[in-house]
Order: sequence, then C-alpha cells, then structure tokens
Amino acid sequence: MNDHAIPSDEQLVAYLDDQLDTEQRNRIDTAIAEDSLLNLRLQWLARSSLPFKDAYDQAGRQAPVERLQSMLDSLPIPERPAMDRRWFLVAAAALVVSGVVADRLFIGWQQGQQQNDWRALMADYMALYVPQTLDHLPGDEAAQRAQLRTIDARLGLTLVPANLALPRAQFKHAQILEYDGMPIAQMIWLDPAHGPLALCVTRSSSGSRPFAHERRRELNIVYWADLEHAWMLIGHNPAADLEDMARLLQTRISA
Repeated sequence: MNDHAIPSDEQLVAYLDDQLDTEQRNRIDTAIAEDSLLNLRLQWLARSSLPFKDAYDQAGRQAPVERLQSMLDSLPIPERPAMDRRWFLVAAAALVVSGVVADRLFIGWQQGQQQNDWRALMADYMALYVPQTLDHLPGDEAAQRAQLRTIDARLGLTLVPANLALPRAQFKHAQILEYDGMPIAQMIWLDPAHGPLALCVTRSSSGSRPFAHERRRELNIVYWADLEHAWMLIGHNPAADLEDMARLLQTRISA
C-alpha cells in the first residue's frame, strides 16, 4: 500500500487483527484520520455481525484438514497466513481452487444468505452515519460524476447525478464498498429532516422482485430487484416516503 492508496477491506481487517507492521498501521491511522467515510468503513468491519466463529467451526469440521495443511505447508514460510480471518479466506480459496464444493465453507453460507445479508451489512454501516458525517463532503457535480463512473464500471450501470435528485435531500457522495468479493455501491443523500439516506445496489441473478419493506438497526428499508441488480433505499424517513422515493429512483435509473 502506497502513501495515497485507499486501504482495501483485507488491509483494514489485518489492521483490526493487529497483523500489520508499525509503518503500515501508521499509514492506515493517517488515512482514517483524514477520511471520515474510511473511518466508518473500518468501524463497520470491526462491528460486523457475520458469524465468523460459526464459520471457522464449520470449516474445521468439514474441511479436508490434512490436504489443506499440506497445501499451506508448501507455501514459503513468510507467505503462510496467520490463523485469523485472513487465514480463513486463504483456506477457502485454496479449497475452491482444489475442486472442493464451496458450500463446505463460509462462502457457501454467505451465498445462501446473500440476498438478506447484504442488506443487513449495509444497515450496520448506515447505523454509524450522522448528519455531521456528510456535512464536509463537496457537492460539486464533477466529483459526483467521477464517483458514479466508478460504480458504473463495477456494476454495469449508467448513473448520472440528475437522475439521482430527490425532493429536499441533497446528494452528497457515491462510493464502492466490497465484502468477500461482492461489490456494493452506496449513494448517499443528506435529508434536512431525517438525516443520512442511502441507495445501495449490488449484482443479483435471482430475478425481478417487487418493492418490499423491512426495518433494521432502527432504519426503514425499501428493497427490490431487477434482472441484474438488487437495490435498497435506507434511512430514518417514514416507510411510505421511502417507497415514493424508491419508485422515483427506479423509474429514472431504468429509463
């Protein structure tokens, strides 16, 4: 990681697991001090509700231990991963490459729950936002267009700031997050009456689904899906108002 690179989720997890040297930790300390959204991302990873312990236990019961240990032993010593969350990801990747069915590991658990769990993850993330988180963000259209182009490239969308305009709420920022290789885009507004509001989207192959409502982390959520993507609009706004905004955004984005 160079001095100006945004730390990846893997690097942030290593930071949380105290697996970085002093220089790497200092670089991430500086990055999170200067970037409030990166700080939120770190907090989100730190408080993740994913059942890592259950996943490790399941992996221990089901993985072909001798075969996995043999593969890990063949790595040069400096490259052998520590037995933490990063080790689990390395182990999962090794087994998948070796032809072991992915649902023997946490990957399978995640895929089976993905349609619900990505919304839970984003609710965990949004629960950390307060209006002051967004106050300092620039609102110029050129920056927003550049942010949306990054989302378009990762998720196969065509987004422009004009199509994301909402009554009362000010569009503030757009960014790509990633969890276990699954890109999730987040577009954020600041509503003067109800605070931060976000439209989140990820790829989905489960088919179109109509609008539905749920509540997580004391936040209202409207979610739906088209043929290629799953969407959710989340905030403290009343559920009926959220659905009106969701319908407006859906119409503009699909036009």
